[in-house]
Amino acid sequence: MQYSNWLMFSVTMMTPHESFLRTHLLLQLLLPLGLSVHHPPLHPPVHLPTLVPHTPTPLARSRFSAQTQLDFTTHCNSSCFHREQEDQLSEKLAFETLYADGSRTLTTVDVEDDDEFEGDALHLRQPSPSRVLGWKPRHKRVRRQIYGADGRFNIHGDNFLLDYPFSTAVRISTGCTGVLVSQQHVLTAAHCVHDGKDYVNGARKLRVGFLIPPSINGTKTGLTSAKKPVVRWVRVKRTRVPKGWIQGPQEVSMDFDYALLELRWPHQRPFMRLSVAPSSDDLAGNRIHFSGFDSDRPGELVYRFCPVEEESSDLIYQHCDARPGASGSGVYGRVWDNSLERWERKVIGIFSGHQWLEIDGENRDYNVAVRITPLKFAQICYWVHGNRLDCVQD
Repeated sequence: MQYSNWLMFSVTMMTPHESFLRTHLLLQLLLPLGLSVHHPPLHPPVHLPTLVPHTPTPLARSRFSAQTQLDFTTHCNSSCFHREQEDQLSEKLAFETLYADGSRTLTTVDVEDDDEFEGDALHLRQPSPSRVLGWKPRHKRVRRQIYGADGRFNIHGDNFLLDYPFSTAVRISTGCTGVLVSQQHVLTAAHCVHDGKDYVNGARKLRVGFLIPPSINGTKTGLTSAKKPVVRWVRVKRTRVPKGWIQGPQEVSMDFDYALLELRWPHQRPFMRLSVAPSSDDLAGNRIHFSGFDSDRPGELVYRFCPVEEESSDLIYQHCDARPGASGSGVYGRVWDNSLERWERKVIGIFSGHQWLEIDGENRDYNVAVRITPLKFAQICYWVHGNRLDCVQD
């Protein structure tokens, strides 16, 4: 359903929740139109590196001995917050491919234009240390993933579930969320399929779930139903995880917490294109958005949005409310598209989990997304297309 058609609905037919959500999304639609005329980003296009893959090497079959960890929490101090991934980039960008029969391979890569990237972060303004060091000390740690009043919205009805961008969110059979990034590929968090040492047990027969609204399963359109959407599951053909995660998540924190799943069959739904994550100043409204399957709201698709609080070269720090199960959600924002000359929703990160930042004895907790840097864009794009020619940044 097109956004313009929403105006035809009577507000009296909607719940307050649905009316607020509709109004918010209409505002999100209209806001970038004004920005596109008056304030398009003035930065030059991001120069992308080129990944040159070598012939895959066969590995021993996975034991699938790990347990899925949906409540993923890490710790970071000043050195890891300001760390630049300038060492062993080629090693970290190598990747494993897990096939449906349990076999796997390792593909090493060379990175061309390596010297130009120096940590893959030259396109990003570095966060001001004063913003970090200005925190008030906290003497008691309370792990939170809901900040203040719960700002999440349950997505109900065909009008939302089958409409873009909500239709791009899919379930992962291990309990996580993913986002459609092509007609046959799903981007999710690496920890949903691999714990850094081995693949999780559920990755042995990994599946991706598509929500089917109640009306398509017999409930009449336009009538309120207590029925929840059902899920149509599709098997995964192969899974790709970067070596930067497999060599140990403790070493790189959340920096490489992403994986790509290839479905056995193409789907017919719209997907969301990828983009190198710009500085938060270049996002429309400085906001990010994502929809996922939070564990405290079973069977529901949950949407949220919030401003970016901090950003490092590899992570996006924010206070978007989230619970376990939302891991792997595609974090998107309104990004200026040079070719179309307008603001477009694009995936700029993958929701990972929760992180405690500890700097000079001061603590702050955030929900964290892995940002898509130029190198990660080049890697994921190669996974999707299988060649380097189609991997260009709009």
